[in-house]
Amino acid sequence: MFPFSSVLPSIHCEAQDTSSSLTGSALKSVRNAVSAPENELKRWKRVFDANAKVVINGEKFLDTENFVNAIVPRGDLTKIDRAQFAMLFRVADASKRGLVSWEDFTIFETVLKRPDADYWIAFQYFDVDNSGTITFDEFKNVFTANVGSSSIPFDFDSDWVKLYLGKKNGTHVLGYNEFTQLMKGLQGERLRQAFRYLDSDQDGFIRPDQFKQIILEIAGHKLSDAVVERLPTLCTLTLGGRISYSEVVAFHNVVREMDMIERIIREATVKTKDGRIDQSDFLNHSAATSRYSLFTPMEASIIFHFAGRGNGDKRLALVDFAQLLDPRWRHPHDDSEGKTTSDASFLHRLLLSTYSFVQGGFAGALGATIVYPIDMGDMQNQRSTVVGQMLYKNSIDCAQKILRNEGFLGFYRGLGPQLIGVAPEKAIKLTVNDLVRGRMMDPETGRIKLGWELIAGGTAGGCQVVFTNPLEIVKIRLQVQGEAAKLEGAAPKGAVHIVRQLGLVGLYRGASACLLRDIPFSAIYFPTYSHLKKDVFQEGYNGKQLNFFETLGSAAIAGMPAAYLTTPADVVKTRLQVEARQGQSHYKGLTDAFVKIYREEGFGALFKGGPARVLRSSPQFGFTLLAYEYLHKYPWEDKPPQVQTALTSRQEDMARTRARNALKILLDVHGNFGRRAANFSPPLVRPSSRLA
Repeated sequence: MFPFSSVLPSIHCEAQDTSSSLTGSALKSVRNAVSAPENELKRWKRVFDANAKVVINGEKFLDTENFVNAIVPRGDLTKIDRAQFAMLFRVADASKRGLVSWEDFTIFETVLKRPDADYWIAFQYFDVDNSGTITFDEFKNVFTANVGSSSIPFDFDSDWVKLYLGKKNGTHVLGYNEFTQLMKGLQGERLRQAFRYLDSDQDGFIRPDQFKQIILEIAGHKLSDAVVERLPTLCTLTLGGRISYSEVVAFHNVVREMDMIERIIREATVKTKDGRIDQSDFLNHSAATSRYSLFTPMEASIIFHFAGRGNGDKRLALVDFAQLLDPRWRHPHDDSEGKTTSDASFLHRLLLSTYSFVQGGFAGALGATIVYPIDMGDMQNQRSTVVGQMLYKNSIDCAQKILRNEGFLGFYRGLGPQLIGVAPEKAIKLTVNDLVRGRMMDPETGRIKLGWELIAGGTAGGCQVVFTNPLEIVKIRLQVQGEAAKLEGAAPKGAVHIVRQLGLVGLYRGASACLLRDIPFSAIYFPTYSHLKKDVFQEGYNGKQLNFFETLGSAAIAGMPAAYLTTPADVVKTRLQVEARQGQSHYKGLTDAFVKIYREEGFGALFKGGPARVLRSSPQFGFTLLAYEYLHKYPWEDKPPQVQTALTSRQEDMARTRARNALKILLDVHGNFGRRAANFSPPLVRPSSRLA
């Protein structure tokens, strides 16, 4: 237990000392933190103890390096040097002794709970004397100490500075709220002054290298190295080889609104058929999703210029924008050296295919077992020209008679051969579909054209016939003979007897009808399943992952049209594969079967058992694809490249995120803010403890 009572006097004292600098909401946030949950205090204590390496008189302290270790966000996706987090040490070190105690650390963590912690920390950094206000001299001294003489100079006597701080003699001081507005507009003023300073002949243009210098100073930490290297190419957007002030401002607006740009790009690319957008798509989606036009045509051109590597006219996928959206982006080849060879790549693909095959077998066996009682193939084989009575009036009558004559186990007659055959059948079907789709899929967007979707599904359906045909002949004959044997007083034969009787050639009797059924079935099923997930349930939209019921629903619904529309081929296949009894029509082949069934029994006979087939296939493929999807999620799976940015990555701790954002506000003053002033400690006007 780590009671907070030992910290309360310190916090109470701090609150009194700095009451002039704390607003009512600030005091409220501190009081709320004092009553923080015990588990949160324990977590702070664990972090402190794990990093506090300095011990004085039995008390632990954090030095600068240990403090940085305690507060740096894990897996940070921003381009901030680790050493720059040491700037925050000045804010946390309330006693100015070069060490942070447990009480100091608790107060700092309390500040990080504030919703405006980023601006509040920046305010404390500039408020050197802890007076609760910032004077002109304080602002200028902290600014110049961190920027350095080699940087583009900033005019503190400008009209913009006077609007916030009054005349140079400091008649106006900034409170906290005023300071936040100053910091928000400071980068724009820095940009304007820098352009005017470098535009020596005042013609409204600067050189590309000068533009790069400006951006590096005020926004270099927000851009990837690849974008920084190409900054001078902005001059290619217009004639003359130089860069105008309008282009500089437009680029700055792009950087400032990067989060909104990313949201628009993610939403727009999901909604297009090919997963790519051009400048028109970007501007249209921007206008449709915002109250006002957020981006100008020039800003859109800049976005596509850098994302398209100088070719801003082509359609781009989300991955093309990654180098602009992610400051830590690196070229894909940077990590590939020595990792793959042709042999390793072949082995990798072989292992993936083997894994998919095995998982497809498990998934198929599960789906077949769940719905097997519905699989009453004998309804399709029942003919109206039978000598004697009809076996079954309908599916319900069929189920009742099977239960009465054969018991519950009668519903699972023939399940053994079904499971033996369904594993390779479903495995090859799912594997081939994935294999063809993977080959024809756009590697950057993960999209595939409808024509290739149909070919992938049809190919998968055709390949499975090598397993399907023998399996279904044995299964159907086992199912049919069970009820017939009861009526005729004959002993049912086993699967081995049927296989021996048919022989290898006989096992592929009706294969043409099987192909006629399975190829269109898969060609209908897999594209429908894919589009239900993407278009109806919005898979991938803003990174959405389908839940259990959405995946099951997509797989089950897709099976309905596929099953019913291929029923005629299934009826013919069943008739060709079942041994005709005395008095029943014999079929010479596929065409003969179609003709005779139509003439003798009518068009409706071709769809006999269609509803039962839907009831069987829909849940069977629903559970099969559901199992396959979940079993198929392995970490080394080949997937389209994912664009992970600070916008999509969830931080483990919001406090760490606020600490990072506070640094961003300071780095907006200058990209090297904090590096030069690592040991900078301005003199204090009066002794005071800081309630950061």
